Amino acid sequence: MAKSAKDVSVLILAGQREGVVDPLCAAAGVERKAIIPINGKPMIDYVLDALSAAQLKSPFHVSGFGAEYDKRLTQSPSAPGPAGSAHAALIDGITFPCLVTTCDHPLLTQDMIDIFIKGARESGADFCVGFAEKSVIQPAYPDVKRTYWNFSDIPVSGCNLFYIANEKGLAVIEFWKQAQHLRKQPIKLARTVAWGLLFKYLLGRLSLDDAFNYVSKRLVITAAPILIPIAEAAIDVDKPSDKELVERILAEARA
Repeated sequence: MAKSAKDVSVLILAGQREGVVDPLCAAAGVERKAIIPINGKPMIDYVLDALSAAQLKSPFHVSGFGAEYDKRLTQSPSAPGPAGSAHAALIDGITFPCLVTTCDHPLLTQDMIDIFIKGARESGADFCVGFAEKSVIQPAYPDVKRTYWNFSDIPVSGCNLFYIANEKGLAVIEFWKQAQHLRKQPIKLARTVAWGLLFKYLLGRLSLDDAFNYVSKRLVITAAPILIPIAEAAIDVDKPSDKELVERILAEARA
């Protein structure tokens, strides 16, 4: 990267709903999703290794999981929901810029992080979100089920990568707190922003940049999408089929 990433803080979201048994945890015989074994290695370890390889500012903050697990971690507070936890952690002394990711992304790599941070910095935006194009994901993994945002110019899927450049970027986290239960329902989420935006989306007239420009104006910030040209960037572990796919990808990479 043209500029060192050592000034970029990290927040790993590793919480889970209290009182709800995660099927993946039950199948693996563990209590926390972060330590579900992927080819025998705890899932969060893959994330920590990728962040370490990218030489981001350490120790890495973690919310919803005990920092005593690894010397590379430091504890941040948690709250209900991923957005609530992100907000609680980010106002608790984490310095900006900050990269936010999740513990269930064992395919995360240094290349993905470098591409995302480089793009975020070049955009000059207060808040950035990582996406992978459907045209990149589907040819590589035609059977994988992903939630796609079907914008008029480009269908994309999220990569669990967020970049908050400064305190102004927190406005998006606050909005996310209000709408986090709709993250896998693009139409309902668009409706919470504006009916006009929803109609444009339904009619196939809303581009990716238009959506981010609207959010920027509404929240009085600058927000930007960052495209990551790597299919695996959009694959996390939410269900047993995801775990099987990720284990196969990692095993093939080692071979």
